[in-house]
Amino acid sequence: MEMLTVKEIVESSNGKLKNGDNNVFVKNIVIDSRLAKENTAFVAIVGENNDAHKYIESAYNLGCRVFIVNEGRNIDTKSDMNIIEVKDTSKTLGDIASYYKNKFNIPFVGITGSVGKTTTRDMVYAALSSEKITLKNEKNFNNHFGVPLTLFNLNSDYECAVIEMGMSGFGEIEYLANMVKPKIAVISNIGLSHVENLGSQEGIFKAKMEIATYFDKKNTLIVNGDDKFLSTLKDENKDYKLVTFGFNENNDIYCKDYNMTEDNIEFKCFINGAIHEITIPTVGKHNIYNAMAAIAVGIELGISIENIKIGLSNFEATGMRQDIRKIGENIVINDVYNASPDSMEASLSILGRYKERKIAVLGDMLEMGKLSEYGHRRVGKACIKNTDFIITVGENSNFINKEAEENGFNKEKSMHFETLEEAKSYLDKLIKDKDIILFKASRGMKFEKFVEHLEEKSKNN
Repeated sequence: MEMLTVKEIVESSNGKLKNGDNNVFVKNIVIDSRLAKENTAFVAIVGENNDAHKYIESAYNLGCRVFIVNEGRNIDTKSDMNIIEVKDTSKTLGDIASYYKNKFNIPFVGITGSVGKTTTRDMVYAALSSEKITLKNEKNFNNHFGVPLTLFNLNSDYECAVIEMGMSGFGEIEYLANMVKPKIAVISNIGLSHVENLGSQEGIFKAKMEIATYFDKKNTLIVNGDDKFLSTLKDENKDYKLVTFGFNENNDIYCKDYNMTEDNIEFKCFINGAIHEITIPTVGKHNIYNAMAAIAVGIELGISIENIKIGLSNFEATGMRQDIRKIGENIVINDVYNASPDSMEASLSILGRYKERKIAVLGDMLEMGKLSEYGHRRVGKACIKNTDFIITVGENSNFINKEAEENGFNKEKSMHFETLEEAKSYLDKLIKDKDIILFKASRGMKFEKFVEHLEEKSKNN
């Protein structure tokens, strides 16, 4: 982070300096008191379960001297403290980030979508990094806290930034888009994630389109042109440039053919009137979509096709997203970060490519609301041709078993458990050497414990 003065923080947050010096500067802004230190500003966020104002003393003891707090709080103020009072620290974090971001005259790329937005972000980052020093969100820093903290990592070295934007309800993407003001935005697809909050896929489409709220003729929106909802944008009059990608030849960028090995995908892609051969070090047809989104962004920012190819060949996915590894004598597809019907089907299609015995360990997809049974049954259908065993855990995932069994799947190879421990015990007896095992569920199901269990067993054998 470049230096910010207390005066700049006060002005950008519309706050009041209750104690301290306008000329004091900071080189980092944090919301975790454990990360506070000298030349750091600590923003005391009030969350659902925690009030960070109670950690001000801890931050002070670590060397922090600049504190942004909610007005009306009784703070034990020391003479060397710089106390800035604001109406709402959560909103203030975004206000300061917006001000700070405007110090940098570089292109910002916004990424959203129901499924695959983090992988798309990582591929866009890989493509752009081939020529430009690029910033991206770390891990899952894609919400109203994570995006500001990402922007604070900007410094004069960066030549562009790729910012993933997540949401669970209306208005959240618009808030982030107003903060980031992306020059280019990507919407990977419209699925069923967060449908409980948004009511329908139409609602999800509307919420994702908030990323283009501030777009004009200087902006570009890049979308999956094969998507049922996003494809409708082709027929609309727009104030911005639209670029589409997909497998259908009516898209601006499209895949003509592809070949998948155990470790990578080689595909032929129509780009600007010519066919190019591209390789990405991952599997799954859905990742071709993610790569085409990255190609489109690269072209818009003037990256050469050859460098885009090089960048994509060096792509690395963020942890727990289709991480395929060998544990002992087994291949494990560790995809436990999150889950929706679309991402479940994508992971099952990868499992189905293996010739060895296949085991799908699947858990509840959360936030599905009234569409929960429908979504889980969709996954059940996808299981039939892609796995030899179905092991489900949770409350609603039993609909996966029911749908598969009703469509002819062997009931003796379909098991449902209510707890992880029950499923672990069963898997310990079921798994044999050279089995291929997929673990996939919503993050709240804590399926990473299965992978940790297998790793521990492998060490002890």
